[in-house]
Amino acid sequence: MQISKATPSDAGVISAILGEIEAYYGGEPVPGDVDQIHAALFSDRPAATVLLARDGDTVLGLASYSQLWPAAGADTSLYLKELFVREGGRRRGAARALMAALRAEAAVLGCSRIEWTADTDNPAALAFYEALGVEQHQGKVFYRTPVVPQT
Repeated sequence: MQISKATPSDAGVISAILGEIEAYYGGEPVPGDVDQIHAALFSDRPAATVLLARDGDTVLGLASYSQLWPAAGADTSLYLKELFVREGGRRRGAARALMAALRAEAAVLGCSRIEWTADTDNPAALAFYEALGVEQHQGKVFYRTPVVPQT
């Protein structure tokens, strides 16, 4: 298994995986818009970075992350937005390999920590993070508000 940063030629498979993520969480399995993926990941000011887990030519899963500032004091943190392993790649070590690659990337970037959220109704994810030895952090409440485009 190899872990590598996504390149513009990976936009199609990232699109397909985004559709699989939607289906996993009960939505419609609609692939992501490839133009939006290019803009978000491969523009002059990328919003995120994606790591892909591959077994040969098969992409098993992805981890999408961004840097956040400030973390503690003036430190930077790595924020894991999405960790997803495709059905055929589960129980093969892809998620562990992606998390190890994220730790290495955070160290290279000079981040003081990695942060993420997990849905409380996703027991598989919660069990996975617990198996990694990561404890839940109870000190925050998660909020979300939509942004309405200005016309």
